[in-house]
Amino acid sequence: MKTTEARKTGNTGPAKNARDAANEGEANAGEAKAGEAKAGTTRSAGSAGNARGALGRYGEDLAARRLTEAGMTVLARNWRCGRTGEIDIVARDGDALVLCEVKTRRAGAFQHPMAAVTPAKATRLRGLAERWLQEHGGAPPGGVRIDLIGIVLPDRGAPVVEHARGVA
Repeated sequence: MKTTEARKTGNTGPAKNARDAANEGEANAGEAKAGEAKAGTTRSAGSAGNARGALGRYGEDLAARRLTEAGMTVLARNWRCGRTGEIDIVARDGDALVLCEVKTRRAGAFQHPMAAVTPAKATRLRGLAERWLQEHGGAPPGGVRIDLIGIVLPDRGAPVVEHARGVA
């Protein structure tokens, strides 16, 4: 059964600093790019990626907090499976295992974060779920669920966090 919940989450504490870092990283990346055009130098490989990474980490922090507030236990974050991919958050909801994909976007971005999970991405997530189960002793009694958490960061105000359960 699919359910969707939307809730605003306050941006206080360390997470606010991560959001500020993402904003500063994007500003610095823009300055570096402008400097390249004038000086003809190449920019360091990570400056735009760092801003994107900070935005993603901020979103994952919000998502983990949201899951914890909903009574789930976060078991792992950013679990990598070689070149196959990564599971953003692995949690336990009662006796069910929950694998969460987290997508964070700024307001007015190209697409809503929930639209970013394509059928190909859903298939990849199911494969990652199988690998997690192989490496961690099989499926729990409550089964496995793949959830999507979409976060929209408005220019002003609190982030909007949407949690869709059982999407893949």
